[in-house]
Amino acid sequence: MADAPLHICVDATSWVNDRGFGRFTREILKALLSRDTGFQYTLLFDQLPEEDLPESAKVLTARTDLGLNQSAVGSSARSPGYFLKMARLAKSVPYDVFFFPTLYSYFPLLQRKPTVVCYHDATAERFPQLLFPTKTNHWLWQAKTALARLQTTRAMTVSETSARDLETIHRFPKERIDVVTEAADDAFRIIDDPALRGSERTLHGIPADARVLVHVGGMNAHKNILGLLKALPKIIAAEPRTHLALVGDTSGKGFWDNVGELKAFIAATPPLSAHVHFTGYISDPDLAKLLNAADALVFPSLWEGFGLPAVEAMSCGIPVLASSRVEACRRWWVMGGCCSSPKIPTRLLPASSDSSMTTSCGRS
Repeated sequence: MADAPLHICVDATSWVNDRGFGRFTREILKALLSRDTGFQYTLLFDQLPEEDLPESAKVLTARTDLGLNQSAVGSSARSPGYFLKMARLAKSVPYDVFFFPTLYSYFPLLQRKPTVVCYHDATAERFPQLLFPTKTNHWLWQAKTALARLQTTRAMTVSETSARDLETIHRFPKERIDVVTEAADDAFRIIDDPALRGSERTLHGIPADARVLVHVGGMNAHKNILGLLKALPKIIAAEPRTHLALVGDTSGKGFWDNVGELKAFIAATPPLSAHVHFTGYISDPDLAKLLNAADALVFPSLWEGFGLPAVEAMSCGIPVLASSRVEACRRWWVMGGCCSSPKIPTRLLPASSDSSMTTSCGRS
């Protein structure tokens, strides 16, 4: 008699999130579900997504009043009723292992069974003043993290740097930590289309002859976009063709953002209004086109657990200029330090004026 498949129940509430952990959730679940033997999956949602879901998994929904994207916004938080509905739904499933693809969406489980939790980074612990709008939000995060740690059988993370943080900050024994690194989707590749450079500039309102720098990610203070904007006038003075495309959701869903602060600074600082472009969220295939049409990716984050946009940009054949706090770039081109505003121009000026950098990355 064949052994019964291992039944894995998954918190899939972050599936619809546009941030990095939402993408991680979707991609890792698609990869897991592609294995057709030895495993059975049940995906738990707070609200059923509008998009089609994999047919190979059972899907259950708690039908909460608000989804994760609506309830965990700015200074708000998920309600006790939300946690109770999700916990009861999980308890109704006869699983062998429970998997949380991200600590962000964790909810307490009502039974003691093997549990895997993915801790993407320790940014919230390193820079709480930049991630939480109130002391209450910080306390709620600390309480959630403490509960998650108690229920974690094995801790997953995305880089060796984050693994060290799990040891030193979260106090997980090294033997209970598993590193699962990230990779770029197949959509991110060098696109051989001479017309792309011009069409992408037209699409985003950027001059045809511009030297385009791109930033991809959430609009949050720890991403250090404000530091980049403070340095940009000096870069523009040296290379007037420099333009910056900021790619990311500006709706305020998820983490507390500083979009208002960024837009206010741009409006008050000539000539940024004509040189900075908010593109909003862009799908992977369209982002690959923009990266192929750009001259470099800039990534001045104060801290990153991995830094997937850097790998995606390199897959598209463009150079990446990142702070030394971006794990994915530690072996490539690094700006250095914490990427303070005075240092940024000296690192970015070569990228905004030297086309040989792009050629050396595989593009002509």
